[in-house]
Amino acid sequence: MTYRTVVMYMEIGCFVSCLCGWILVCSTLPTEYWTFSEVGSIVLTTSNYYSNLWKDCISDTTGVSDCKDYPSMLALPVFLHACRALAVCAVITGFFGSVLTLIGMKCTKIGGSEVANARVTFAGGLTYLASGFCGMITYSWWANKVITEFLDPHFRAQKFELGAAIFVGWGGSILLISGGTVLTYFSGKEGLPSSSPKGPRRPATYATARTRRTYMLPASSSRVTLVPPLFYEGRKSRTTRATTKTGRTFSRDSFV
Repeated sequence: MTYRTVVMYMEIGCFVSCLCGWILVCSTLPTEYWTFSEVGSIVLTTSNYYSNLWKDCISDTTGVSDCKDYPSMLALPVFLHACRALAVCAVITGFFGSVLTLIGMKCTKIGGSEVANARVTFAGGLTYLASGFCGMITYSWWANKVITEFLDPHFRAQKFELGAAIFVGWGGSILLISGGTVLTYFSGKEGLPSSSPKGPRRPATYATARTRRTYMLPASSSRVTLVPPLFYEGRKSRTTRATTKTGRTFSRDSFV
């Protein structure tokens, strides 16, 4: 099995994982059971209160339920506005991530070259990551608020517990983040250029003005002498001969 085949099957698995996660995140938006609470000590008179991002609902033991939308949008707290915005962003970015990944996958053959497809898949993986993180922040923020109010002894209003939609959203966000991470890694490894040079680096060289020839710099020397080696050796040999001639001593017996 070649490397391309392995990457192709990996992309298919990640796409299915992210698509399932996106569907789970989308299914939590119309679900009312983000929080719920039971009121009443007798079974026959128990009332259930539950709510989500858009409305509050109540039901009793007879099966009759009634829901009411939040009366004023401007009167809502900032927390609720932020959760709404993040949830909608998670749905939108997940949709565009599915489109980009479907175009750039190796098995679809919709795009152009292999590098172009890898870059499109890389963009889809990043979009899936953004969707997963938006969903994770939304559900974690909501759960933190509910748990904090439930454990606060000074909170006198009605206390709620976590609903099933929070756990479904957590599962979908984890699928989005895990699938997007694997997609981004493999597609970025193929589509993005590497910053490190592939070939060996050439050693530093210099050229002299006298000979117009290129010489390699010494590896261990920190100072550079811009003189050709042959010319330098010639000067050194002439200096040595001159020192030898001037340093020779003559005695009286040498002229005999």
